[in-house]
Formats: sequence, C-alpha cells, structure tokens
Amino acid sequence: MSEPSPVFDEAFRKQLSQLMQWRRDVRRFRTDPVPQPLIDQLLDLAQLSPSVGNSQPWRFIRVETPARRQAIRDNFLRCNAEALAEVKGERARIYARLKLAGIDAAPLQLAVFCDHSTTQGHGLGVRTMPEMLDYSVAGMISCLWLAARAAGLGLGWVSILDPVEVATTCEAPAGFKLIAYLCLGWPEEEHVDPELVRFGWQDRTCAGRAVRSV
Repeated sequence: MSEPSPVFDEAFRKQLSQLMQWRRDVRRFRTDPVPQPLIDQLLDLAQLSPSVGNSQPWRFIRVETPARRQAIRDNFLRCNAEALAEVKGERARIYARLKLAGIDAAPLQLAVFCDHSTTQGHGLGVRTMPEMLDYSVAGMISCLWLAARAAGLGLGWVSILDPVEVATTCEAPAGFKLIAYLCLGWPEEEHVDPELVRFGWQDRTCAGRAVRSV
C-alpha cells in the first residue's frame, strides 16, 4: 500500500526557487568552524540522493592536516597559473580578478571520489553506461550543495586541480576517481548572482538554448 505524499504548497515552491537561485559557488569564506553535528546532518541528507542501481558510489576524504592542505593549494596554484597562461586579452584580465579557490579559508574541505570498485548496486545500470557511477556522485553533490545552502553554509567546487595528484595527496584507495574538491563554510559575502556573472566572465543562458525537439 502506497504512502500519502506530502503536499508542497506554493509557499514551499517559492522558497525552493529562492534556494536554487541563492545556491552560489562560494569562493570567499569565513574561517569559523562548522559544527560537527551539522556536517553529519548534511552528509546524511546527501545519502538520499539518487544513484544508479542504488550504488551510492560517493566516498569522502576530509582534508585537514596543514601539510595536505598545502599540497592541495600548491596543486591549485600551479594548475591555475597554467590555465591563466592560455587565456588572452580581456579574458585574461577578468580571469586574474576571479577568486577561484576557497582553500585558504574554508574550514571544511572534502575530496569527493567515485568508488569504481564498489559492489553495492550489483552493477545495475552501468554495463552500457559505466560513467553513470560518476554522474551519481555529481548528482549527490548537487543535493549536498542545496542542503548546505539551506543551512546557511556556502560550498565551492574547485576543479582547477590535477586529480591524480589530489588522489595521491589524500592517499585514496585504488579504484577511487576524483569527482570534486569541495570547500564548505560560512560565506564571507552573500550574493544572489554568481561571481562569474558579476565579474563579466559568463552570463547565464535561458533553457531554450539547451532544449530541442527531434
């Protein structure tokens, strides 16, 4: 017998829309620690994210020691310098203004991996599309992002990193593939518009550009 579904009224839908608008990629954090009970609550909520075959292939490594954080920072600085060298003209000026990492201040830093060796899910849905394991981790991160924002936290996704080097720094087990390096903490500033829009890097586009009929 099915259970009655909750009623999500207009007020809730409006708040959900606001939450999605305010879900920013935060790059500027206060250094205040995030209480452990809140971290546990957010990670528990993330477990509710859908995953292929109910495999839940995401694995978190919490990066805390100064030496490992410094190694991640050095990794970022090198990759960022290489990326900047490939950008020319006005784009280079804008790129140089962007704060692309929260790794100097964010109190909570998580390397998020996909466990390609997991047996959970019994391989359902991945024979023809094994990348669905990676996509499942990305979907979980979106859920975590929204949950963090609802709790007043900001989240930044650092992608300008050498993933193999991050895995080595974190001593990740074989079969783990880096999907994201996440910085979480209390935002230093609050903005409804993304920083990339605010600094003139790239505007958002409408849904019509992403949809076509066949």
